[in-house]
Amino acid sequence: MIAVGAQVPDVALKAVTPSGTEDVRTGQLLSTGKVVLFGVPGAFTPVCSDFHLPGFVLRTDDIKAKGVDTIACVSVNDAFVMAAWARTEDADGLVMLADDAARFTAAMGLDTDASSFGLGTRSRRYAAIISDGVITSLEVEREFVDHEVSTAEHVLAAL
Repeated sequence: MIAVGAQVPDVALKAVTPSGTEDVRTGQLLSTGKVVLFGVPGAFTPVCSDFHLPGFVLRTDDIKAKGVDTIACVSVNDAFVMAAWARTEDADGLVMLADDAARFTAAMGLDTDASSFGLGTRSRRYAAIISDGVITSLEVEREFVDHEVSTAEHVLAAL
């Protein structure tokens, strides 16, 4: 697993923004200013849709008021699913990152086998604070369904 003090991995992904879908490099997108990045196992899954993403949507203004330039959500899903999820959850203030082949997730060392949930390779649930490309805080949930240390409220307290 990537450690605090490490540079964020540079991987090509698709970003879903209010203006559409675009090719991005995480080394560039996540290296400018202060960034909150949270990883979820899957779009439209119960904990991700009922608690994790909605918490960040609800607290977007509070997080940005703490000097955060970008709030990004990454999931091992394709860009079409991430776009639909962003619309469903009104996630206009967030950058939704589609890690379709789990390349970024693996580079972070946060991939997990979620086959027992019928999901295959997915991301562990986590939240990171990144300053100019360097990870300054990383909280990873112990269990697949936990949502305590990676919540918007926990990130706000850490900021």
